[in-house]
Amino acid sequence: MPDQEPHTAPEQAETLAALTSPARIQAYLDTLQYPSGPENRCPWRVMAEDQAHCLDGALFAAFALRRLGHPPIIVDLLPEPGADDDHVLAIYRHGRGFGALAKSNFTGLRLREPVYRSLRELVMSYFDFYFNVDGVKTLRFYTPQVRLEQLDPLGWMTSDAGVDAVEVHLSTLCKIPLLAPEMIAALTAADPLTYRAGTLVVNPAGLYKPQAT
Repeated sequence: MPDQEPHTAPEQAETLAALTSPARIQAYLDTLQYPSGPENRCPWRVMAEDQAHCLDGALFAAFALRRLGHPPIIVDLLPEPGADDDHVLAIYRHGRGFGALAKSNFTGLRLREPVYRSLRELVMSYFDFYFNVDGVKTLRFYTPQVRLEQLDPLGWMTSDAGVDAVEVHLSTLCKIPLLAPEMIAALTAADPLTYRAGTLVVNPAGLYKPQAT
């Protein structure tokens, strides 16, 4: 861990000391409010304000995983353009398995246990739960893994501007397609029970509004 951590307030030190496993990191993310706006927050501001959207949450999780000895890695899940938000995951490994931690407005887009044998398999586990307010399943692409230690000069752990720079970096990456056109044409909407379960604790003000086509 590079020496980028500022002076830690007692309550922040207590929070970090409790994050001793991926499950505990996810449990902490689940306590945070999902904000209404798109403003980015570095991990230290996440702790100060007790709120995070998906990029904030993924970077916080990567930061916390790094403190446990995991490399800080994120992946961006991408929708049909104009149909939904993207969704950022913090990736970790246990043995041969891939797992993920995440903050989301939707309950089905959070933790994945490290049981997936490939990154694509992990990403596809989000597919049926990645739907917009109209119930349309929107996941179409994902990015290669981003090793955040390579972006440490941006100051993403302690600076909101650094998080903004990570967001810009994500937008430059190649998009790996998940579905063939004929698969997309045959998709069905999320069923009512899945939709209800996915939106149990949603903040309506933070929902993406699909663009008219």
